[in-house]
Amino acid sequence: MAKRKVVVTGAAGYIASLLLPAFRKRYNLTLLDIRETNRDGIPVEGIKIVDLLNKNRDAYRRYFTGADAVVHCGFAQPEDPSNPDQRFWAELANVQMAYNVYQTAWEEKVRRVVVCSSNHAADYYEPMILDGKWDFVTPDMKTLSDNYYGWAKIAYEKLGFVFVVGKENGRPLEIVQIRIGGPRETDVANCKLGDLRCVRRALAAYISQRDLAQLFIKSIEAEDIRDENGVPFQIFYGISNNSHAYWSIVNARKVIGYEPQDNSEVRFADLIMKHIRAAENR
Repeated sequence: MAKRKVVVTGAAGYIASLLLPAFRKRYNLTLLDIRETNRDGIPVEGIKIVDLLNKNRDAYRRYFTGADAVVHCGFAQPEDPSNPDQRFWAELANVQMAYNVYQTAWEEKVRRVVVCSSNHAADYYEPMILDGKWDFVTPDMKTLSDNYYGWAKIAYEKLGFVFVVGKENGRPLEIVQIRIGGPRETDVANCKLGDLRCVRRALAAYISQRDLAQLFIKSIEAEDIRDENGVPFQIFYGISNNSHAYWSIVNARKVIGYEPQDNSEVRFADLIMKHIRAAENR
């Protein structure tokens, strides 16, 4: 059986680095980025240099032609992340990049786009959850963020919905948005010893590399992602099977058969006990 052709944008970035080992075994990949090396300066094999902010989509159209799916990890960074003005313009550029990816995928009749969204699309609720004023967040709740990064992720999702309905272009494009949690092994360790609020957040958000890969693969390959109204659009939270979770993954289990294998409470059990003991001795 022929391998699916999958385009990965932002292929030199961190999220792509977690996905590519599994993707390389499974797919015929086209890797796109504006640089050929990762954040450590190590070359990433197979990258094509492409600027997806270019409004002339003919400059990169050929890479989308014949693709079954696009995994959009591309991200424009502000030169000075401490400058709110620069952060806004960088995030606006990211929304424009998402449009170029959606539109090019639609024009080239790509079946599905899977987008790296973020838990920050609804991060307004997090402090309330950690303060005991709110219990849970589901993908169908109203999206609210208090920062430009989260605002841009909301915009990715809302713009994507326009494409899946198909009113503007006359034909729908299938889209999955994955609100990635904490794809790092260091978050619990990086909490100040005894800071159980920080620990709870880290445990809730954790997603292992193998669970992240599974979630993306199933989002690419699921035969039918239509919702109850027949619209091919889904939002999934990207977390493992965490006992401390406060984001729902029920729809990911139901729609694409996501079965996360890891649990942060088990993964970081020794570290959790160190934090608990430190908190008790304060």
